[in-house]
Amino acid sequence: MKDDMRFHSSNFNVKQGETIRFVAKNSGKVKHEMVLGTENDLKDHYEVMKKNPEMEHADDNMVTVAPGKSGEIIWQFTRAGKVDFACLQPGHFDAGMKGLVNVAASKLPPKSDGHNDHKH
Repeated sequence: MKDDMRFHSSNFNVKQGETIRFVAKNSGKVKHEMVLGTENDLKDHYEVMKKNPEMEHADDNMVTVAPGKSGEIIWQFTRAGKVDFACLQPGHFDAGMKGLVNVAASKLPPKSDGHNDHKH
């Protein structure tokens, strides 16, 4: 993540059922974050963030990263399709700080670990 409001790796291809460790490195001078979700969920959350810019996150699908630091998200992609991600710090989403994970369908049924019970 850099202060030009871009994820410099913004498109990923994974397989359904695969678990990925995203390492988000902030090489800029302002706070950034990475949040996984649907496009609509991200837009809704962004509106909340604009009203509460200092809001802290503790959800598994997001990480806030201070300047010069790194953070990570470990996520299992249980459904085929697309999963969006974005920085929801005020102004960053509007500036285009977003990306996409393409999840290819697996021929094997996903393992049930309780993770399938919530939305992605």
